[in-house]
Amino acid sequence: METFKEWKQLVEELKGQWRILWRDRIDDRVRAEGISNKDYSMLFVDRGTVIIATRDYKPLDFVEILEQHKPPDLEGAVPPRPSVGGWRKFVRDVVSKQRRFTRRGRPAPSEPKKKVQQLKKGGRGWLHVKG
Repeated sequence: METFKEWKQLVEELKGQWRILWRDRIDDRVRAEGISNKDYSMLFVDRGTVIIATRDYKPLDFVEILEQHKPPDLEGAVPPRPSVGGWRKFVRDVVSKQRRFTRRGRPAPSEPKKKVQQLKKGGRGWLHVKG
């Protein structure tokens, strides 16, 4: 159980460095880039590394960094990505698409009543007919 406490402490340190990295970055407005101003050895980022850009750029991923630091004996230490799946994706893809069986069944949907608009000129129409 001690390794789990050490893992939690390591994750907190990584989160702290991650926040500092993004807070203290140098913004280059000419090239539209964000550059790290220090070395962050735990995050595998050197000084001068582009951490955010607008074109042809693979952004840093905190989950990938966690997976590189994860000890082999801790299973499930890093939660799965939302794109891979989890409970919410399972519910959205599988459970919500299943048919629900009830004793009575669902009533057939009735056609909505057409809303009758109020007649123009009290039903006399649009034309001004003398008479």
